[in-house]
Amino acid sequence: MNDEENINSPAESHFYNRENGNETITKVTGMYKDWFLDYASYVILERAVPAIEDGFKPVQRRIMHSLKELDDGRYNKVANVVGHTMQYHPHGDQSIGDAMVQIGQKDLLIDTQGNWGNILTGDGAAASRYIEARLSKFALEVLYSPKITEWVASYDGRRQEPNNLPVKFPLLLAQGAEGIAVGLSTKVLPHNFNELIDASVKILKGKPFTLYPDFQTAGIADVSAYNDGMRGGRVRVRAKISQLDKSTLVITQIPFSTNTSSLIESILKANEKGKIKIKKIEDNTAAEVEILIHLYPGVSPDKTIDALFAFTACETSVAPLGCVIENQKPLFIGVSDMLKISTNRTVQLLKSELEIQLSELEEQWHFLSLERIFIEKKVYRMIEEETTREGVISAIDEGLKPHISHLKREVTEEDILRLTEIRIMRISKYDSNKAQDKIDALEGDIEQVKHNLANLIDFAISYFTRLKEKYGKGRERQTELRIFDDIEATKVVLRNTKLYVNREEGFVGTSLKKDEYVTDCSDIDDIIIFLRDGSMKVTKVDAKTFVGKDIIHVAVFDKNDKRTIYNMVYRDGKSGPSYIKRFNVSGVTRDKNYDLTNGTKGSQILYFSCNPNGEAEVITVLLRQVGSIKKLKFDLDFANMAIKGRASKGNLVTKYPIKKIELKEKGISTLKPRRIWFDDTVQRLNVDGRGELLGEFRPNDRLLIINQSGKIRTIIPEITTHFDPDMIILEKWIPNKPISAIYYDGEKERYYVKRFLVENEAKEDIFITEHPNSQLEIVSTDYRPVAEIVFAKVKGVQKESQQIDLEGFIAVKGLKALGNQLTSDKLKQVNLLEPLPYEVPEEVVAEDIEVDHPTEVLPETELQIDDEGQITLF
Repeated sequence: MNDEENINSPAESHFYNRENGNETITKVTGMYKDWFLDYASYVILERAVPAIEDGFKPVQRRIMHSLKELDDGRYNKVANVVGHTMQYHPHGDQSIGDAMVQIGQKDLLIDTQGNWGNILTGDGAAASRYIEARLSKFALEVLYSPKITEWVASYDGRRQEPNNLPVKFPLLLAQGAEGIAVGLSTKVLPHNFNELIDASVKILKGKPFTLYPDFQTAGIADVSAYNDGMRGGRVRVRAKISQLDKSTLVITQIPFSTNTSSLIESILKANEKGKIKIKKIEDNTAAEVEILIHLYPGVSPDKTIDALFAFTACETSVAPLGCVIENQKPLFIGVSDMLKISTNRTVQLLKSELEIQLSELEEQWHFLSLERIFIEKKVYRMIEEETTREGVISAIDEGLKPHISHLKREVTEEDILRLTEIRIMRISKYDSNKAQDKIDALEGDIEQVKHNLANLIDFAISYFTRLKEKYGKGRERQTELRIFDDIEATKVVLRNTKLYVNREEGFVGTSLKKDEYVTDCSDIDDIIIFLRDGSMKVTKVDAKTFVGKDIIHVAVFDKNDKRTIYNMVYRDGKSGPSYIKRFNVSGVTRDKNYDLTNGTKGSQILYFSCNPNGEAEVITVLLRQVGSIKKLKFDLDFANMAIKGRASKGNLVTKYPIKKIELKEKGISTLKPRRIWFDDTVQRLNVDGRGELLGEFRPNDRLLIINQSGKIRTIIPEITTHFDPDMIILEKWIPNKPISAIYYDGEKERYYVKRFLVENEAKEDIFITEHPNSQLEIVSTDYRPVAEIVFAKVKGVQKESQQIDLEGFIAVKGLKALGNQLTSDKLKQVNLLEPLPYEVPEEVVAEDIEVDHPTEVLPETELQIDDEGQITLF
């Protein structure tokens, strides 16, 4: 093969260099084949991915080993620890310092002193020369055991370092790990300390267990798609946002992988893009998160909360990927299997430690027994006339033989040499009783260790339980687990632009500012357009879009809206009969033309109305004078028409030409009341039948909400409504139904009973006194509630409990009234009992009122006017 063939070969790679006018070729094929693979393997094994055995990456393991070597109980400068670690880690001090700060911020293995940064705000740690560290008590207990540690030479061969630390705890799952290598990555999420121990105990007991992540930043997490922490799983994490008042939101917890700086930046960006509308942000974060978001007057707090979740880092999605190193190879594994491997390894490490402990105890027992024989039997006197080393050893050996039958192993030359090292002073002061006590104590310890080895699983369970008791306090779960509802961006986005229409020329868009204004919209909305020729189209909001001439209706489109009903009368063809129809539009294909008529050329819409709540009006139809027709005017009520699909033909109105149609009377909703449920799992309202049914709601019906803090309000039920965590009553509000409460007045130090009605449905009120020590005991919305008061025992005297008929105890008064005093005695508890019987008056609704319609049109019928002007059903 010649040089030219080499140059053009696709299997070869080259560098071309020109030196002194000469061209040289350097082949690099072999280099990248071997070197790249070596590099990739090195990054995977030595840099980015933790080992399954101890949960550490190499740099972390070397840091912990250095801390142990430097440990004397006092703090060490981090700069000194970094320098010491460089004896084992062949990389720069910056990477070691950063890794050490990350370990310290997890607050588990390193006891820190100084400014180590703040995971909440994203502030970095001070320079390593200014901060100090030492091993925590937990790390000293679970990380080190030199006698069972496998040691290897450091990178330069000068020192020994651990291959893996004998970690007796699922450290990888407790701390989490993240790393990007060549061709693969890992992301193990952190889990709760106590829950890991509980799960390990369940593994040892053979019981099922489930693990879910827990984050230092707290927040709220939806782990329904966690997938055991394996590839393809996903965890949605949200900030904890509550309403401080009607114009202020407060964020008190942030999602994992964010900090207050990045969170505020994402909120400001969303505000700049017009996705949300906020007045200003205040960051008061110190030891705990507190971000205040001030809203403009009239901006809905509930919709803003949903918009924050939809358009900012207040909701993040984390994709776990369990990848670890096992036997020098990457292993993709779930967190359950990780915990099983860790638990089983902990059991084996405990077994190894027990075996070493048993061996050491038996050695102590063996030598103490030998020492006792050597002194009590005066074997030491047999060496008085021996002059050689061999003679001394032989004499002692012969002297011991009659007394060693009870020993557990043979006497070695090393044992005899140790006996010869006993000082004369010790022999002279030897106490046989104390020596026997020591041997008996050792025998008890040996039996205990043997028992632990024989019952290894029970011993391991006790070990984990002791860890939890010793170190578990203050490590309770921080992240609340909850299933999230899906937030539709189009429903919560701020409508930050205006939509215009040019009806004659057929254009709609946000840039037609000289034309007719339609409504406010956002740049992610869809709009629905109806034309005079009976066609309909749904399209995306844009600056300017041609949709067809002669537009009769345009609006923002919600594909899930099933309550908006369109009423229409159209002519079939240029001179055909006219039809009436009512329909709803839900599922459509964007930018597709839909024909709402029969499709005959020349069809035209004669009357059209859009009704957001299914209203049905009455119209007057005026006919042209044709032939012998006598009745040229009649009324039609859309309420008599069934609501069908958009493709339905409709009912026949007349075969004669219509002169015009006039609106005679506006209608009321003909739809059934909307049934609303409350799903306690996601703390949201829904219309899908999930959770507890709250009732059937008409347009003006409201919900009653009462909180434990004594706050009360009524609201129009909206799916986007957020509820406070201390909500105790949520039900359909009946305006004339009294509310009864027993509360403790912190100022007067007495208990009061009150009954009241909601006085202002649009205002939130507090119905207990506002003293800091005031608290609500019970509240009831029953008509005739009964309460039981249980008195506390005072100086050994126990008063009998009393039952109180609240209706008879006090009349209905104002919401702000103090109420009637119940008692000044100290109460142990207040209980609600079964209410007294009460017959609720029947509610008369519009659908139950009989209305005499001039003409009733059944859903499957048609109507027609004959030559005499009579309306005929057929």
